[in-house]
Amino acid sequence: MGALGDLLSLIGTPLYYAISAVLVGWHWLFTTIGMNPDGGMTWALSIIGLTLVIRALLIPLFVKQIKSSRNMQLLQPKVRALQEKYKHDREKLAAETMNLYKETGTNPFASCLPLIVQMPIFITLFHLLNEASRDSVPHGFLNADLAASFGSATLFGSIPLAGSFWDYGVWRPEGELSVMLLALFLVLAMTATTFFTQRQLMAKNMPADAMSGPYAQQQKMLLYILPVAFGVGGVAFPIGVLLYWTTSNLWTMGQQFYVIRNNPAPGTPAFTAKEKRDAAKAARHGHAPAVAAGDTQVVEAPRPAQRQQPKRQTREQRRKQGNQSSQASSADADNNNGGS
Repeated sequence: MGALGDLLSLIGTPLYYAISAVLVGWHWLFTTIGMNPDGGMTWALSIIGLTLVIRALLIPLFVKQIKSSRNMQLLQPKVRALQEKYKHDREKLAAETMNLYKETGTNPFASCLPLIVQMPIFITLFHLLNEASRDSVPHGFLNADLAASFGSATLFGSIPLAGSFWDYGVWRPEGELSVMLLALFLVLAMTATTFFTQRQLMAKNMPADAMSGPYAQQQKMLLYILPVAFGVGGVAFPIGVLLYWTTSNLWTMGQQFYVIRNNPAPGTPAFTAKEKRDAAKAARHGHAPAVAAGDTQVVEAPRPAQRQQPKRQTREQRRKQGNQSSQASSADADNNNGGS
């Protein structure tokens, strides 16, 4: 463990300071406005605040993930064409597929970036809470007093933030039903939000031709594998960590809903729905509505031109105009007589 331990310490120490700084900052804010510094709700809200800060910092990665996922969807017809062309040459297929991704600036692994970046944060928070609850071990800006407060904090008077379904349901036969119920609720919430986030992406923001092939199969597998994996592992997570992960999932679901609604991929149900909303909005403001996909444009018959009404004239103007007309008629008659 010598070299490996040094490496983990080198990576973990900056994370301990960064995460504890945000956590302690939120705790100071809630304490300043009058909340109990040792209360479980104060620390729970601090964990939620930590989650919001981390997810806000990860927005650029999320945007990159969305762009990569969209490019992967739109490239599926070309990928299938390559698979058909080089179906007997796997090396050539792999090379041509990577060239296609490179030419279009698509990174097939970018969709995992937010999850990969969050895992060290998740593990660090787990150790902060776990060690604070067991031995009041300080890390980073979480000093000994704050670590003791964090480790012993309870929700609703008897539910420790450091408690888990596994600890209270397996290792303690007498158990505490309230701890198990809250932990189970958060595990189910974490599992459900993971499922619906992935389901939302597949149902609304994937073109019909991208619903088949290896990429679609991968997405379908993730749709069921990820929630099950988080659900099984979640029974061993402390309530404070489950609170972080559930809040993060809710952020992801809302953020993805906003992006899909306002900037959907072409050829998807979300894109069709946005076109219809834009057409309805244009019609409400009196503009010519754009024709949404699948709709038939109704062409109105042209209206007849309105007859221009003559301008009103005074009696003097009408008399002068009459005299001029009479003189013109006399001149025409004389010309005709002269010509005959």
